[in-house]
Amino acid sequence: MAREEGKRKLTAPLAALAKYKYALLVAVLGALLRVGPTGEKTAAAAAGEPAAVSGTGREELEEMERAMEEILGKISGVGKVDVMLSLHSGGERVLAQDSSLRYSGSVQSPDSYERSTQPVTDGGGVVVTKETCPQYRGALVVCEGGGDDGVRLQVAKAVSALTGLGSDRIAVVKWQDAPTAGSAGQPSMK
Repeated sequence: MAREEGKRKLTAPLAALAKYKYALLVAVLGALLRVGPTGEKTAAAAAGEPAAVSGTGREELEEMERAMEEILGKISGVGKVDVMLSLHSGGERVLAQDSSLRYSGSVQSPDSYERSTQPVTDGGGVVVTKETCPQYRGALVVCEGGGDDGVRLQVAKAVSALTGLGSDRIAVVKWQDAPTAGSAGQPSMK
């Protein structure tokens, strides 16, 4: 008798689930479509949520160029140096988001709903969940020692180590000498 009572207690919720099995199936499939195979939201799901923020602006690129000029100038024989980097794609910072959904009416058929997202903050700043580095397309280094093969090799190795570029994407050239007063308009014979 107790066993039949226990069996009825288990079959009652299952009968209710059977009644709503298609609605439950649609909800599970919707959740699976919203989350990609890597566990991250797909681009369609992220549309409308300002979760990604560009992390590499022109200022950060110029800062990298200045830092490279400073360190490359310390290599023996380089002398005065100018660096120009070109980007293939900029870096990206993905911020942690706190989402909330408010609706009015019943759960099954709400009258209206409002979704809001805000970046998660921690003490003094926002929480970054993912950060990617910029990808460089090429580098141009103009230096006084650019006429020397050994200097060019050392500079190309240093730029490659800092940017991840191959040597075929790095140009190291000699700094143009300023023309003297007597040789204006004439090519240099050096």
